[in-house]
Amino acid sequence: MADKNYYVTTPIYYVNDKPHIGHAYTTILADVLANYHRLLGTPTYFLTGTDEHGQKVQQAADKNGLTPQQQCDQTVVRFQELWKRLEITNDDFIRTTEERHKVIVQEVLQDLYDRDEIYRAEYEGWYCVGCERFFAEKDLVDGNCPECGRKVDAIVETNYFFRMSKYQDWLIEYIETHPEFIQPDFRANETLGFLKTKTLQDLCISRPKARLAWGIELPFDKDFVTYVWFDALLNYITAIGYKRDDEKFEKWWPATHQLIGKDILTTHTVYWPTMLKAMNVPLPKTVFAHGWWLTGRTKMSKSLGNVVNPMEMVDRYGVDAFRYFLIAEMTLGQDASFTEEAFIRRYNSDLANDLGNLMSRTVNMLGRYCDSIFPTIGKNALDGAPEKELWDTVQQAVIEMEKAIDTMCLNGGLTAVLTAVRKVNQYFEIKQPWTQAKEGKTEEVGITLALAAESLRVCAALLYPVMPEKMSALRTAFGLGKPELNQLRTFGVIKAGTPIGNPGILFPRVEVEKVEEKPVSKKKEKPVSTEPVKIEGVITYDDVMNVKLRTAKVLEAEKVEGADKLLKLQIEVGEEKRQLIAGIALHYTPEQLIGKTIVIVANLKPAKIRGVESQGMLLCASIGDQLKLITVDGELPASGAVVK
Repeated sequence: MADKNYYVTTPIYYVNDKPHIGHAYTTILADVLANYHRLLGTPTYFLTGTDEHGQKVQQAADKNGLTPQQQCDQTVVRFQELWKRLEITNDDFIRTTEERHKVIVQEVLQDLYDRDEIYRAEYEGWYCVGCERFFAEKDLVDGNCPECGRKVDAIVETNYFFRMSKYQDWLIEYIETHPEFIQPDFRANETLGFLKTKTLQDLCISRPKARLAWGIELPFDKDFVTYVWFDALLNYITAIGYKRDDEKFEKWWPATHQLIGKDILTTHTVYWPTMLKAMNVPLPKTVFAHGWWLTGRTKMSKSLGNVVNPMEMVDRYGVDAFRYFLIAEMTLGQDASFTEEAFIRRYNSDLANDLGNLMSRTVNMLGRYCDSIFPTIGKNALDGAPEKELWDTVQQAVIEMEKAIDTMCLNGGLTAVLTAVRKVNQYFEIKQPWTQAKEGKTEEVGITLALAAESLRVCAALLYPVMPEKMSALRTAFGLGKPELNQLRTFGVIKAGTPIGNPGILFPRVEVEKVEEKPVSKKKEKPVSTEPVKIEGVITYDDVMNVKLRTAKVLEAEKVEGADKLLKLQIEVGEEKRQLIAGIALHYTPEQLIGKTIVIVANLKPAKIRGVESQGMLLCASIGDQLKLITVDGELPASGAVVK
């Protein structure tokens, strides 16, 4: 958290259609990051908005029988209403049809033209309407657009070009010397691969009005409008006072995190930095490209009819549950699968069974055993071993969440918080306050319930940026207001004598509808076996699917004392650390294993081997006396990947 100020942006979204889960995810992610930094006391600015020029908007307007401006005005409301519904706390919402944006775009264009960074020339090539980009014939894939796969149109016309090619070597060097600029790092490698294998072309930054009238007019040629991407990218600086409010601009720029989907990586890591270089404006600190939301293994697409409507999910399960799922389910940088079944599983497990149930138990027992008044406890409340272990777990969640914010691994931070929540539930089973109360151990009951409530207080503060509504209700029950992150490491924040409220059921369990059973026929018939015929040595698809294979990284390795064939491995599976015992010591030394990515059976029941616990099993291949570890083809960005 070294940043003096924190400026986070989302892409600005096209107004040719209603928002979908991809838009919602990026905006919720930005909101969560902004919320965390606000709680840390960091001055924060959060920008989102809409991209309202270009051919796709004009086509949507024509299809709907509207003017382009009417199309924009009608569609932008859908985004603004959804952001309110999703509890988005953006500081500004910019529309590229606003005068404050258009006038700066024209000033930038004029300045670049005056300095010969923009020139006029004839262009002959291929144009993709969907991407609104020109491509050379050698870049086409089977005659179609290399980005989206759509049909391209042959075009010959005069246009204006930005001298982007002159910055190719500079950009390669910049990316290589600024590893934080493009994240995750494998996206930087993707951009570098593009820059090092292809000659960067100059960028066409205009469209003739005869073909496209909807755009910002070029200040030096009234017969042309600006290419939509050259217009849109500038929103990140026009919104914060570029060329109008130097004090505001210098406060917030460079941006800390510019969040994008991986499909617009090139525009943000090639076009955008070269534009800024030509303008003599510093580059953003980090452009972070997240993955796509998939349905199964298929990218969500309007044409396929598999796009998730955020409004419907919110109506069905609540805003906070929807926000939680999106942040918890996706590892930033990688693709994630969205199914309603997966949503319900995580909702019931994390929110209803663990967090919601813990809150209900704690509040109800405070009511039953303490008359709904927070108990007075002594300074020795954390002296007991179970108490110390619980508080240490809660404090570890604080540490992990702080790391998660810095490393953009929010799902890992949430995992640590839910681990702490489950630890409180386990603590109740160990201490059994209901038994303590029966035995008249009033002081012990007070310590048990106070520690549970204090643990919940800390967990609620850590979860507040993700689920502000529900976590506010939880904290209000303990007489607390908006969380203060400087109190996370302090025990005893809830004051003795505080009346305890009851927020009700925070997350009602979702019951999956059962398939209605057919009525049994009254006619007696010889029963027919419905069991599949089992063939010896053959397993079913269900058998395979029950085995969970994951990639894991070996962190440490050492021999097991008294066992010539056994090695003890400390491995990382996603955000989880595990210990594995493997009989491979005759084939690998401990030093050979450290840093390797291996494949393990992740859901194998833990077992003790030579008195040492093993939490899983690694996979190997052998023939005769030879044995080799099973790994994956190439490096993956993180451990914990599903092996299919």
